[in-house]
Amino acid sequence: MPLHAEHEIHGRRRSRNVGLGLVLLAFVALVFGLTVVKVQQGDMMEAFDHQPRVSVLPAEEPAE
Repeated sequence: MPLHAEHEIHGRRRSRNVGLGLVLLAFVALVFGLTVVKVQQGDMMEAFDHQPRVSVLPAEEPAE
């Protein structure tokens, strides 16, 4: 038997901390996943303007 028994409030606080840690970990994983997807699909994006690169787009044929 331990010399100092753990109080009930410490158990509740620990469970809340574990829950919050899991929520934060899930949020970080979500943001990381979205970032990876955006980087993989952003091959036609240039710098911070989020505009398609004109050099990659197919040339438009002139209207006749």
